[in-house]
Amino acid sequence: MNTPKGFLFSAVEAAIKKPGRKDLALIFSEREAVISGMFTKNNVKAAPVKLNMKWIESGRGQAIIVNSGNANACTGKQGMKDAVEIAEMTAKTLGIKTDRVYVCSTGVIGMPMPMERIRSKITELADNLGRRTINDVAAAIMTTDTFPKAISKVMKIDGKAITISGVCKGAGMICPNMATMLCFIVTDANIDKSALDKALKNAVQKSFNRITIDGDMSTNDTVLIMANGLAGNALIKKNSKEFNRFSDAVSDMTYELSKMIVKDGEGATKLVEIEVKNAKNERDAEKGAFAIANSLLVKTAIYGNDANWGRIMAALGYSGIAIKEGMIDIFLNGLKIVCKGMGTGRDKEANEKLKNKEINIVVDLHLRKGAAKVLTCDLTEDYVKINAEYRT
Repeated sequence: MNTPKGFLFSAVEAAIKKPGRKDLALIFSEREAVISGMFTKNNVKAAPVKLNMKWIESGRGQAIIVNSGNANACTGKQGMKDAVEIAEMTAKTLGIKTDRVYVCSTGVIGMPMPMERIRSKITELADNLGRRTINDVAAAIMTTDTFPKAISKVMKIDGKAITISGVCKGAGMICPNMATMLCFIVTDANIDKSALDKALKNAVQKSFNRITIDGDMSTNDTVLIMANGLAGNALIKKNSKEFNRFSDAVSDMTYELSKMIVKDGEGATKLVEIEVKNAKNERDAEKGAFAIANSLLVKTAIYGNDANWGRIMAALGYSGIAIKEGMIDIFLNGLKIVCKGMGTGRDKEANEKLKNKEINIVVDLHLRKGAAKVLTCDLTEDYVKINAEYRT
């Protein structure tokens, strides 16, 4: 996988939750970078999130250290002390400023951080920089994920090759704003801070903020993007042609990462894309799509290969958006199953369509031009099993 100039990666085993896998990772830019971030809107925020929200006011960053296995959430004053200590130790080892180190955690909520295991591994983590890849980082940050999630894109701006690479984790407790997820994007593009902020906001709104697996919002959601400028292109500014191309590339990447998250939903067997179009406005379209995506009845029907379109109609009805029942059309993988609010009698064909691993549901409200897509998955017995045994 291509990676941007000037970025190095590392991952080690700290046995934070249990031994046998790498669970502590480091992303380092050889040059101080511009950084932007977005964080959970949950009123209960993990200590690292609070720290990063403070650090990011500077708009500068150089390293991200992340652990899996422990969320460092609901851990009181000690949790914040631990997050700061991790930042300080990492900064000292790398020879950079403490507030240029962003700390991220994911895992079990309410458990003290096993600092003795982390302290002893930070030097090893730094020593391994350049010996590991971004794929190692993607693997180290997994919790209930079944596969690492990484993506890279190369484009030309101002005649210079620019690389954008990203990793994320997430499989459960997925619901906006963002999801139970961490995402780290790095690029060697030379871009203005305000432009980077806007590109990230655009990307998250159309991707990570439009996925749902179980309706739960995490305490640790974090998306960070660092740009170190080593590609040598002319500075990208907001509202320029170059900005639009860069922003679109970041949005495409985050949407693909979002699809990976939903595809890997805990116990999931199907990736489901729900599109509501011709709504009164985009807000209504998004609200309607989420009502369908979050319906346990819809999700279980999809798992059972039962094209019970009445559940979709019911979800639209209670969503609170503007609809006219007699104008609604619904399509399942291209098959029209509802026309003007009534069934088309093609349920058996639709049941067969539901046996696919990727499902596309399109709801046409025939009102105005509002449109939105939301990603979700089916709901299976395995979801209950995974979450019933999460701490054991």
